[in-house]
Amino acid sequence: MKTGDCLEILSVDLLEEQAEIVESFRELASRLGIQLGWHYDLDLAWVGSQLGDLSGVRILDAGAGTGVLQWWMADRGAEVVSVDRLDRADLSGRFRLAYRIRGLRPDDLLPTWKLIPYRLSPTDRSLAARIRAALRAAATTLLEPIRPKAPGRVTLHRGDLDILPHLEDATFDVIVSISALEHNEVANIPGVVAELERVLKPGGLLLVTMSAARDDDWFHEPSASWCLTEDSLHRIFALSPESRSNFSEYDSLFEEIRASKTLQQRLAPMFYQSESSGMPRGIWDPQYQPVGVRKRIESIQSKPGIYGR
Repeated sequence: MKTGDCLEILSVDLLEEQAEIVESFRELASRLGIQLGWHYDLDLAWVGSQLGDLSGVRILDAGAGTGVLQWWMADRGAEVVSVDRLDRADLSGRFRLAYRIRGLRPDDLLPTWKLIPYRLSPTDRSLAARIRAALRAAATTLLEPIRPKAPGRVTLHRGDLDILPHLEDATFDVIVSISALEHNEVANIPGVVAELERVLKPGGLLLVTMSAARDDDWFHEPSASWCLTEDSLHRIFALSPESRSNFSEYDSLFEEIRASKTLQQRLAPMFYQSESSGMPRGIWDPQYQPVGVRKRIESIQSKPGIYGR
């Protein structure tokens, strides 16, 4: 495993080099009914290969949604705080049965019994439908305490990443973010990174995947995300000039992604259903490639706030 601060365009070689990790993510995603983005095998392999022993490790998953990484880390004993602006209060039973989940605030995760209204179709409010929904909710509640749970825990929190007032300074060992930060306006991303660094312990590790651009920053409309150049990423993450980078191989690495039959064959069904996706209508035509950002934090990055010093 390579170490040190870096910008690393993710190579398709990861599919073979980290085959065991890739398969563990894909098996878990299938079990939980999670569809993966077209380049997520690369993102997840890159991040997963750098995490090591996670037992008792406190990790912030920034922009996690209901994505697979947080559950994979909990399976390995991590204490995960999962932050997203997406409302996940009505998280479904398939996650609740397998994991110890709580909300950071009372409204971040609804009690199981409160999910009954969510299980009813707006057009199906009959007594029979209500009874069926109540029985499903009751079964989930009764089974939850006796099913074996993952050793770790996931704490859900709804919020924006540029201000995390409920999270204290220097409390996380690791922060991970999979293909999330690029959905912010470019001008706002440095503020997001500063806030993430504030809650990371000195010596803590920041692992982020984003989308790379060759010559100029540009916006990819179908996925509503920014693709950023090497210079922009250096500036946003305040990386030192000595940080390792493979952007000199941008073109050859991109051609390998375009030619990858494995990535093409694994394209999730969601990409075939819409024009508003990273691969509209399932036509294999990558317009960008994923890049990993690795940074070790050496000191607390504080700013004014509830816990800022």
